[in-house]
Amino acid sequence: MLYPMSPKVVELKRRLESFMDRHIYPNEERFYREAEELGPWKVYPVVEELKPLARAEGLWNLFLPDSSHGAGLTNLEYAPLCEVMGRSHLAPEVFNCSAPDTGNMEVLERYGTDKERWLKPLLAGEIRSCFAMTEPAVASSEATNIESSIVRDGDHYVINGRKWYTTNATDPRCKICIFMGKTDPDNADRHKQQSMILVPMDTAGVEVKRPLPVFGFYGVPDRASEVVFTNVRVPKENMLLGEGRGFEIAQGRLGPGRIHHCMRLIGLSERTLEKMCRRVRSRVAFGKPVSEQTVTQERIAEARIMIEQARLLTLNAAYAMDTVGNRVAKAEIAMIKVAVPNMACQIIDWAIQAHGGGGTSNDFGLTQAYATARLLRLADGPDEVHRNQIARFELKKYSNA
Repeated sequence: MLYPMSPKVVELKRRLESFMDRHIYPNEERFYREAEELGPWKVYPVVEELKPLARAEGLWNLFLPDSSHGAGLTNLEYAPLCEVMGRSHLAPEVFNCSAPDTGNMEVLERYGTDKERWLKPLLAGEIRSCFAMTEPAVASSEATNIESSIVRDGDHYVINGRKWYTTNATDPRCKICIFMGKTDPDNADRHKQQSMILVPMDTAGVEVKRPLPVFGFYGVPDRASEVVFTNVRVPKENMLLGEGRGFEIAQGRLGPGRIHHCMRLIGLSERTLEKMCRRVRSRVAFGKPVSEQTVTQERIAEARIMIEQARLLTLNAAYAMDTVGNRVAKAEIAMIKVAVPNMACQIIDWAIQAHGGGGTSNDFGLTQAYATARLLRLADGPDEVHRNQIARFELKKYSNA
């Protein structure tokens, strides 16, 4: 391997795969059923039943780098473990490694002032959190467009804004929100207008308006929500890092978030290819197994090539983040954020085709998988933004040519 796994990671991966076989895969059908029947406003019992088992086996908070609260893994070490968890929608939360809690915990660990109140229960999996950045009224692919306001009023800040695709907000365990808005909208430096602040979800003026379906799914793969903040008052101590530092925090937060999404998508793509191969070997059309049809073989071959390419690109980004830092590794992160979701969408589409009409049902997990992959061509920045960024990095090399 170009990036060999350490003995520690090999052992963790073995234990993770064993847990997946014993507890995750056998409970997936129940998980999807509970999500559909209970909806996005409820806790799914299967998740809460499995969390203590994962924690007891030491498979907990594996994502936290350079931290005494987690396994102390680098991004490169975490990559194969995150890939295993990404094979199932059920798995990440069971191991307390699901978005947006992972990114929020990293922010709280670095900049939070009341770690006992918020970080500790998040690390324990007792509460959940949300991240409010995207807004329906503006093109939020450009974060400087954000219109929500954070205004100082004595010892408090007053917050107003309408957010959507705020993951987790409908979850009854969601107790804290990291809110991004403008404290200095007239600042000449557009990247110093924004700030991030902690908002307890039970604060007066916070209203979770509705869950937002992702391709018709509520709660899986995402508890996307619309939230309105009306004259919400929070203590000045809730400001993270300081006024005007929101964009800086966002860039630091979204880097790990983007690579985690890509790691999980590689696992989901592997699982999808497995389903495709098993399906075509068991079906006969026009007198021979579907697996012997040339078009099927071409797609399987292309899928394997695409997964391997995406994995290597992602491992390269993880290595860059570990060695030169997230800021310097921006191009590598942007490249995987484009390449991996597009790869996953294509492979899932081929798998749906191989499954025939059944592929469009919820019976095989492919529609849920496609919703996840397609969503991630938009979440944490759309393809177009990342492509433009990559092109600018490339053109900069020739600025003196």
